[in-house]
Amino acid sequence: MKKSPKKSKKSPLSVPAGKQRLQKILASAGIDSRRKCEELILEHAVTVNGEIIHELPAFADPQTDDIRVNGQRIKRPEKVYFLLNKPKGVICTSSDPQGRPKAIDLIDCPERIVCVGRLDADTTGAIILTNDSELVNRLTHPKYELPKTYHVVVRGRLEGEDVEKLKKGVWLAEGKTQGAALKIVHRSHSETTLQISIRQGLNRQIRRTFAQLGYKVKSLKRIQIGDIVLKAIAVGGYKPLTGAQIAYLKRVTGMGPGF
Repeated sequence: MKKSPKKSKKSPLSVPAGKQRLQKILASAGIDSRRKCEELILEHAVTVNGEIIHELPAFADPQTDDIRVNGQRIKRPEKVYFLLNKPKGVICTSSDPQGRPKAIDLIDCPERIVCVGRLDADTTGAIILTNDSELVNRLTHPKYELPKTYHVVVRGRLEGEDVEKLKKGVWLAEGKTQGAALKIVHRSHSETTLQISIRQGLNRQIRRTFAQLGYKVKSLKRIQIGDIVLKAIAVGGYKPLTGAQIAYLKRVTGMGPGF
C-alpha cells in the first residue's frame, strides 16, 4: 500500500527587515484597533505607495512608505506614556455601552491611548496608559508577568494558615494561582490590612482569591507596577512617565532600541 506523502509544517511567517505589519502601523497611528484596521485593509481602504492592499498579511515601513486610509495619509503620532491614579467607578475599556466614566477620558491627550491591562471598576490606583501598541502587547503578555503590588483591606483577621495559602497559591476556576508575596500592615479581629504582590493577571484575581479563603475585600488599590511606584498623584490625577521609567518598561519586556 502506497503511503501518502507527509504534509510539511508551515514555518511561521517572518516580518521583512525594516517593516512592520500594516495593521499594527495603522493602530499605532490612532486609526482604530488592530482588528478594525485589518477590516479596513480587507475592505481595500488602505494604500501603500499608491498601491491598494488587497489581503493580509501585508507589511510596510512606517518611516519611509506613503500609507493612506481612504486617501488620507496617516501620520506617526508621538508616543506618549502616562501613569494614572484611577478612581473608583472608572473603567479601563475604550468604550462602554453603559456610559460609565473611562480612564482614557481623565487624561488630556490628543493621541489615541489605551489602558495597559485593566483594573475593575471598584479597584483604584496605578494604571499605565499609552499609544505604544508594541509595549501594550508585551506588558499584557503572560511571558513577562510584571509584578503588581496592591494595598488591600479585608474583613476579618487573616490568620497564618491563610497567609501561607496565599504565598503558595490558591485554586480558582482557571487553576492554581502563582504564589504571592505578602506583607501584613495591620491586623485586628475585624479586619486586616496588607500589601500583596502578584505576577498573574487573572480576572478579579485578588478579590476571587480572598473570597475563596472566606474573606471579603473592603478596598483594593494598586500601588506599584514593577518598579514604578504610585506616589504624589492625586486620585483621578496622572503624570507622564519619565524617560527612565519608559526605558525600564522596554528593558523588562525585551524591547530593543529600535522600538
